[in-house]
Amino acid sequence: MAVATGKARADYDYLIKLLLIGDSGVGKSCLLLRFSDDSFTTSFITTIGIDFKIRIFELDGKRIKLQIWDTAGQERFRTITTAYYRNAMGILLVYDVTDESSFNNIRNWIKNIEQHASDNVNKILVGNKADMDESKRAVSTARGQALADEYGIKFFETSAKTNLNVEQAFFSIARDIKQRLSETDFKAEPQTIKISKPDPAKDASNTSVKSSCCSA
Repeated sequence: MAVATGKARADYDYLIKLLLIGDSGVGKSCLLLRFSDDSFTTSFITTIGIDFKIRIFELDGKRIKLQIWDTAGQERFRTITTAYYRNAMGILLVYDVTDESSFNNIRNWIKNIEQHASDNVNKILVGNKADMDESKRAVSTARGQALADEYGIKFFETSAKTNLNVEQAFFSIARDIKQRLSETDFKAEPQTIKISKPDPAKDASNTSVKSSCCSA
C-alpha cells in the first residue's frame, strides 16, 4: 500500500502536506477553517508565522490524511514560511477577487515556489471571496482562468463564507497528488523486485536431505 510519507498507518493510506500561500487578508485562514471545521468567522485574525490543521477523508477508495499549513502573508514573515515550501506536496495560491494587488502578487508567490519548493509540487490557483457583490469585484473569472492556464494549473473561485468550491479545491489537489504518488510507487515497484541467486551451499544441503529421504 502506497503511503505518501513512508510506512503504512492504520488510519490512512496517504499523508499529504498542503501549503496555503498568498497575500495577507485574502482569506487563507478562513478557507482552512471552512474546510477543516466547516465553520466561518467574520473576525479577522492575522496568522503569526504559520498554523496548520488536519482533516481525514475518503477519496477514490483511499483514506487521505491532509495536513494543511496556513502561512502568514506579510512580507516580514516570508523568511519563516519559506522553510515549509520544501516539505509541501501541494500548494494553493490564494488571492482575493476584490483585491487587484493580491492577484498581481500571485506571480511573486509563484517565483517563491520555483525558488524554494520541489520541482514536482502540485499547484492550484484559488480566487477567494467570490460571494462578494460584482460591483466590488476587481479580478474577473476570465483573468483568473487565464493566469492559471499560463502556468498550467487548475483554477477555482471559492467563498469561505458560503462554502463555494472549498472542498472541490482541496479535493482536486489532493486527488492529483494521490495520483502522482501512486504512479511513482507503481514505477518503483519493479525496481524493488530482486531475484535471488542460487546458493550452492543451500542447494547441496537440500540435495543431501532429499537423498536421505529417498534412501529411507
